[in-house]
Amino acid sequence: MFRPNMFFLLLLPPIIFESGYSLHKGNFFQNIGSITLFAVIGTAISAFIVGGGIYFLGQADVIYKMTMTDSFAFGSLISAVDPVATIAIFNALNVDPVLNMLVFGESILNDAVSIVLTNTAEGFFSRSDNSMVTGWETFLQALGYFLKMFFGSAALGTLTGLISALFLKHFDLRKTPSLEFGMMIIFAYLPYGLAEGIKLSGIMSILFAGIVMSHYTHHNLSPVTQILMQQTLRTVAFMCETCVFAFLGLSIFSFPHNFEISFVIWCIVLVLLGRAVNIFPLSFLLNFFRDHKITPKMMFIMWFSGLRGAIPYALSLHLGLEPIEKRQLIGTTTIIIVLFTILLLGGRYHATHPHHGH
Repeated sequence: MFRPNMFFLLLLPPIIFESGYSLHKGNFFQNIGSITLFAVIGTAISAFIVGGGIYFLGQADVIYKMTMTDSFAFGSLISAVDPVATIAIFNALNVDPVLNMLVFGESILNDAVSIVLTNTAEGFFSRSDNSMVTGWETFLQALGYFLKMFFGSAALGTLTGLISALFLKHFDLRKTPSLEFGMMIIFAYLPYGLAEGIKLSGIMSILFAGIVMSHYTHHNLSPVTQILMQQTLRTVAFMCETCVFAFLGLSIFSFPHNFEISFVIWCIVLVLLGRAVNIFPLSFLLNFFRDHKITPKMMFIMWFSGLRGAIPYALSLHLGLEPIEKRQLIGTTTIIIVLFTILLLGGRYHATHPHHGH
């Protein structure tokens, strides 16, 4: 059985850490403003459109009725663009580096954003017994919680990375590569465990630890360990990605489904709509400030490459909704949307660009 905790603790960290460690830093930090805007504001827009749409359609008796909390929690979790799927497809295609950076950066940050939003929705709405305190108070509280998660996690990861650089600079372990490598692995996993322990986002902190460690710590390693580190990370990340997709496939058969065609179709429409309302206006806005413009073709690819993957699925299992049929409905719908975006959009994308790649 696919357990969300196993996914969040074992399979996700190596993938995220590796993508931070092998990140093209110049590109990432040149585009950090755009990436953050898409990841934070964009994901929030998408979550509101999907969540609001589901809530109002439910109220109008068009689809299964859900409370405000559940609608927004679902909207938040389904808005996570998956880095695993995106990395896998983009790496095979050699797309424009700036486009790659925008989508990839967004997909990594917005996992964290989506997880935080989902937790926020669950925490806030349920605490106020489905009667909103006052819109603004709740909103500001949620914003505060969100900023704490976002920046707290990033700071924790950065700090761990810097400590690892200092440690390996002052303790000369170059004679014993295995010990050196062991320390690197420990430092890599440390921010994840710490962040999760103090209720921050492990994903965010391990990403930033990866970025900082590849920039500073990597150069304090012996040549043997440098190569060993890169190759091991690649291998492990690749294996974890494969496991994630295998699990997704197997999970289709692992629990009783509750399939409602109207719910699924409306969700897919809302997901595509939410992604469009997030990408096109924000790109248009950003072009006023960017030297390297986001072309309409790039916008279209970004809208298209909103692949959903294992994270929405793991989050949907994490929600623990009551009653049981509602949980099954959400689980089933999430799996269908994940398969729809990966197979149809990803596959179609592959079909339209067949001759790129390695």
